[in-house]
Amino acid sequence: MEKPGDIQIALFQAIKHKLPDELSFVHEIAELLGISYDSAYRRIRGDKPLTLEELISLNQRFGISLDIFLDLDSRNIIFNCHAVEPEKYKIKQWLDTILADMNRINQASEKEIIYAAKDPPLFHYFQFPEIGAFKMFFYQKSLLQFPEFSDKKLRLDDADEEILETGKKLLISSIKVPTTEIWNEDTFNITLRQIEYYWIAGYFASKDDVLNLCDKFEKLLKHIQKQAELGFKFLYGQDPVGIEGSFKMYENEIVLNDNSILVKTPEYSAVYLTFNVLSLLTTTNAVFANYIEKFLMGLIKQSNLISVSGAKERSRFFNKLLQTIEQFKNSIV
Repeated sequence: MEKPGDIQIALFQAIKHKLPDELSFVHEIAELLGISYDSAYRRIRGDKPLTLEELISLNQRFGISLDIFLDLDSRNIIFNCHAVEPEKYKIKQWLDTILADMNRINQASEKEIIYAAKDPPLFHYFQFPEIGAFKMFFYQKSLLQFPEFSDKKLRLDDADEEILETGKKLLISSIKVPTTEIWNEDTFNITLRQIEYYWIAGYFASKDDVLNLCDKFEKLLKHIQKQAELGFKFLYGQDPVGIEGSFKMYENEIVLNDNSILVKTPEYSAVYLTFNVLSLLTTTNAVFANYIEKFLMGLIKQSNLISVSGAKERSRFFNKLLQTIEQFKNSIV
């Protein structure tokens, strides 16, 4: 087991990572705890133990899991919970939380995201505002059943511009982070079934919106295919420029993914788990992160690489998905 002083130092390192570069780390700690700079330095170095009240204040301010102070062999893992609810924690706040975390990840000297995708990773949706608008509308009307959406029909040109702008910022930030995504056929087909359900249920304001959305999804799939071919991510409509090898894509044919997300940096590892589809449980517990990493590495070993060198498997995978969109379009024309 680590010494208490070492654990306290690790806690402050995790806090420092959460702070924007323009803020003074020592000043923020001293101001929060109501102590002098010298006293703050002694706590940061581990020379003076934190009191229980100080630990609680740090947790409330920075959202660092307190399990860093517990026995690391314990089976009890502490998570931060971000539950999307009407009038309490809405879609915009949910996106803001993810964006803030993505920006912090980008501050690390080295970083990587490994994503077992039950649904296409959120970042992809905002390559096209129409797709982002559909998914955010679907989440709020059908998944979360926000009261203000109960009688609404979807109009793609009537989307919340603030939400789409936040989504675009999230996309731009995510492109900078090396990412490994593990997909299967159902990863995309879930969204197509949602579109089909909305069409049958009469939730689209017009047929043109359905066809427009299908066209945009075809373009998105082809763009993801191109990113997989090149091995890096870039914005749709811009010159394909990126870091070689920073985007790896796998197809897994035997396991239904669950949207488990692992973030790795030299300073810490973090795990994001979803519940109720959108709501998030997050932890920086090192033992739990190791469990997830071992599972994801095993999943990758059982998967086919469809980025860069896997041209045949990549074409087969994406062509099949594109055919499902074409079949659906033909059914409604």
